[in-house]
Amino acid sequence: MPTVKNFSDLDLTKTYTYSDYLLWQFSERVELIKGFILKMSPAPSSNHQKISQNINKYFLNLFNNHPCSVFVAPFDVRLPIKSAKKDTTVVQPDICIICDEDKIDDKGCKGAPDLIVEILSPKNSKHDVDTKFNLYLESGVKEYWIVEPEARIVLVYSLINEEYIGSKPFSEGEIIKSPLFPEMKIAVEEVFLRVK
Repeated sequence: MPTVKNFSDLDLTKTYTYSDYLLWQFSERVELIKGFILKMSPAPSSNHQKISQNINKYFLNLFNNHPCSVFVAPFDVRLPIKSAKKDTTVVQPDICIICDEDKIDDKGCKGAPDLIVEILSPKNSKHDVDTKFNLYLESGVKEYWIVEPEARIVLVYSLINEEYIGSKPFSEGEIIKSPLFPEMKIAVEEVFLRVK
């Protein structure tokens, strides 16, 4: 496949691979879901950015002297999806933590991160709650957080026996606790600090 400079030159009914994805040089942000292109929303809102920064600041401080690495979007994660052809799923989670340094290369992450955080926005909530939930489950992401800015809640799902088990939603006045990282405890108010 030659280099593609315009999103409109792609056939959205066709399936693609990560090799194709690397040849795309247009400005639109996309993810590759089991070979199919999904156009992402334009730049996230200021509230989305504030939430991402609040969580990222906490994670960076927590993992400062830890073998795990923290990454924020845009950061390509190539997920191993058993029900799809190899190298046909590339996502850009809002935040991810990767503890296996062998999964990290110059292009991003090859394999399932240990923890992924997705911050919902009105245009992506179905994608993050349904599609990505199932992709992360199938690829073996050990913990998945869904942050819901409108309701000011955080949902935490842990991978147990190949199923996601959710805790009760964490809301204001509560401390988010990670089953995967017991030392991780963040107040819900810190997640939504300075968010309107």
